[in-house]
Amino acid sequence: MPAASTGAVARFAGSTPATAGAAASSVPAVDSPAPAPTAPVPPADEDRRRAPGAPGFRRMSFALFLAGVATFALLYSTQALLPLISADFAVGAGDASWTVSAATGALALFVLPLSALSERFGRRTLMTVSLAVAVAVSLLIPFAPSLEALIALRAVQGAALAGVPASAMAYLAEEVRPRALVAAIGLFVAGNSIGGMSGRVVTGWVAQEWGWRVALGVLGLLAVVAALAFRALVPAPRHFTPAPLSPRALGRTVRDHLSDPLLRRLYAIGALFMTVFGAVYTVIGYRLTEAPFSLPQGVVGSIFLVYLVGTVSSAAAGRLVARLGRRGTLYLAGGTTSAGLLLSLAGSLIPVLAGLVLITAGFFAGHAVASAAVSRTATHGRAQASALYQSAYYLGSSAGSTLGALAFHAGGWAAAVALGLLAVTGVVAITLLGTRAARVEQRVRRDAAVARGGAVRSVPDQGGSSRGAVGRAGPGQGGSGLGGSVRAGRAAPVMAARH
Repeated sequence: MPAASTGAVARFAGSTPATAGAAASSVPAVDSPAPAPTAPVPPADEDRRRAPGAPGFRRMSFALFLAGVATFALLYSTQALLPLISADFAVGAGDASWTVSAATGALALFVLPLSALSERFGRRTLMTVSLAVAVAVSLLIPFAPSLEALIALRAVQGAALAGVPASAMAYLAEEVRPRALVAAIGLFVAGNSIGGMSGRVVTGWVAQEWGWRVALGVLGLLAVVAALAFRALVPAPRHFTPAPLSPRALGRTVRDHLSDPLLRRLYAIGALFMTVFGAVYTVIGYRLTEAPFSLPQGVVGSIFLVYLVGTVSSAAAGRLVARLGRRGTLYLAGGTTSAGLLLSLAGSLIPVLAGLVLITAGFFAGHAVASAAVSRTATHGRAQASALYQSAYYLGSSAGSTLGALAFHAGGWAAAVALGLLAVTGVVAITLLGTRAARVEQRVRRDAAVARGGAVRSVPDQGGSSRGAVGRAGPGQGGSGLGGSVRAGRAAPVMAARH
């Protein structure tokens, strides 16, 4: 697997320790003559990465934003239309929900093998092919003759879309400076929220007048436009190094990632957050079209305008991390989501809408933080690390859609809320486990430093507290997640902000 430039991604703070030799050469001796003019020294690899204000950064960000729009508009294209699909095929919510679960489940299964292909053929190439296949399938879906055919086409579409999420995050991790990575991924996630929102709003109003088949056809045409714009705008990669396809190497990389307790916690957090989100937005249409609300399909589709809140919260995730730390931001996201679930139990429309706003804000903030932490934590096989996160994330979506529909059928909205609260409790428990792991790691390192007679200094972490650090932080400084781990056989690098 290519190892070039992974160290920069692994550093949470994004800082590069100055090299002593470089520093010495920049200051001539007092008694020496002035040095002769020399050609400019090429910047370090990290300095040539794109950053806000640099040429091409906005173009790249907008291209990835469009990819996110097209991906999520297509992936959840049937979600707002489930009541109409149920009525057309004379099936219940549980059966109709498979048009969502099949797409997200197929994406979860194919994201890892397609990420391996991206290591060989390139991130941009794979994203382009994935979007092309997905939009082609979207033009066939309106003609599905049965529910089974519709579910099958949706599964193919989900498998095709699998090439976008993991490739996009790996592309950003390679092309964007570490300090700007959270913001760049946040903008990609913002595109996800815009796509999810616009797809549901457009299909809702079109379906109210002309039916769900026409609505899906219109959405497919809009996705074609977004895919073409993405391909025209996305810059060619400057830091990608192709690697040969090797199933054995892929297996080793996957085992490495799954053996890292920090990555496992991040994967679980992504899956649990998405379980909540999938459950809520799969059955909210059924609740709002039934008494006491009895809203028309167009208005139900417009409910998804609350996705705009997700656009804001995901883009603001970087600022929240800077102020609260990663664990603090995850606690805030979990608390916000829980408050929204409880508020949505009300019997009037305004509190329900306010609850959806809070659920959406909490979910997108938590997702942006966890996904960015995965990209920063992996020191090799970044595409596979992101792919494993996406697999867990979309398995959570698939499980949430199916379990949410079953819970709603069995116990109404209150049962769906209970399912969501259970998942949020899991997020909080995992984050607390990371807090304990970080404190244990801090004590181990401090005790080891004292035993060696080394100096111990206090380094503020991203949560505003202090953690022991021995000497100068090494290249791994900063970590990213929910408590680090000490690797067997060598001293773990100092992680001043690993949470």
